[in-house]
Amino acid sequence: MSIAVMNSEQSSGQNSVPNYSRDEIMTVTAARQLQNSAVCFVGIGLPSAACNLARQTHAPELVLIYESGTVGTKPSVLPLSIGDGELAETADCVIPLPDIFSYYLQGGRVDIGFLGAAQIDRFGNLNSTVIGDYLRPSTRLPGAGGAPEIAMHAKQVLIVMKQSPRSFVESLGFRTSCGFMNGNGQRRHGEFADASAGAGPQVVITDYGMLKPDPVSDELTLVAVYPGVTAAEVSAATGWSLRIAPTLTVLPEPTAAELSALRSLHARTEQAHANPVRIVLPKTA
Repeated sequence: MSIAVMNSEQSSGQNSVPNYSRDEIMTVTAARQLQNSAVCFVGIGLPSAACNLARQTHAPELVLIYESGTVGTKPSVLPLSIGDGELAETADCVIPLPDIFSYYLQGGRVDIGFLGAAQIDRFGNLNSTVIGDYLRPSTRLPGAGGAPEIAMHAKQVLIVMKQSPRSFVESLGFRTSCGFMNGNGQRRHGEFADASAGAGPQVVITDYGMLKPDPVSDELTLVAVYPGVTAAEVSAATGWSLRIAPTLTVLPEPTAAELSALRSLHARTEQAHANPVRIVLPKTA
C-alpha cells in the first residue's frame, strides 16, 4: 500500500467527494495500527470499533482483552460496555479483574493499550473524569475505569478520538491517565519513572490524521493527514499551537473490503442493540 508524502504547505482539498466519512477513515486508520497476534487491552467506543475491525480484516489472531476480565474475546457486534454478555460468551476465558491488572497488565503481557478520552493535552495526558471544577463540574464524564493503569503499564498506548479545540486542549480539566506528564522525558526519567511502565502514547489517531510524540520533547506532532485535509485545518481543530512535521504523510483511503467490514459491523451492532433483552424468570407459587 503506497503512502504519499508532501510538504506541510502543499496539502490541499481533493476534487472528488470520497465515498467514506471522516469517522470511517479514522476507524480504519486506527485498525491498521494493530498487528496480528498482538495482545490488546481495549477501551469501549472508538477503540473497540477499531480493534474489532482489525480482527475481522487483517489481524484475525489479535487477542482482545476487556476490563471485565474477558480474554481473547471475539464479539460479532460491538459491546455497549465492558459488561456486555457478548464479550464473555465469545471469550477464550474469563478471569478475575485483579488478575487482569496484576498478572496481565502489570506483568508486561499487554502489547497495546487502546484508549479514548474526552480531552487530551499536548503531551498525551488524558481526561475522562470531569470538565470544570471537580466538585461542581460542568460535565461529569464516565470516569477512569482501568485507563490509568493501561496508560501506565501497556507496552505502548494508542489513542483514537475526534479532534476539536474542546477535546485537544491546552490544559486538562482533570488528568485521569498519564501520557508524558509535562514532557521532556519526565515519564522516562522523572520521579514518576517506573521500571514496569510502558512507553506511553505512541500514536494518536483523529478524524483529521495522525499525531506522534516528538522523541525529545514528547510533544504531540502532526505527522500525517487524510486525503484532502490541510495542516491549517488540523491546527484550527487544536487548542494549543500544534507542532507540524516538515513533511506530512497522506494516509491511504479505506479499501472497499475495509469499508464493507466496518459498515457490516455497525449494522449488526445496531440491529442487535435495537432488540431488548428479555429474561424469563420462573413463576413463583
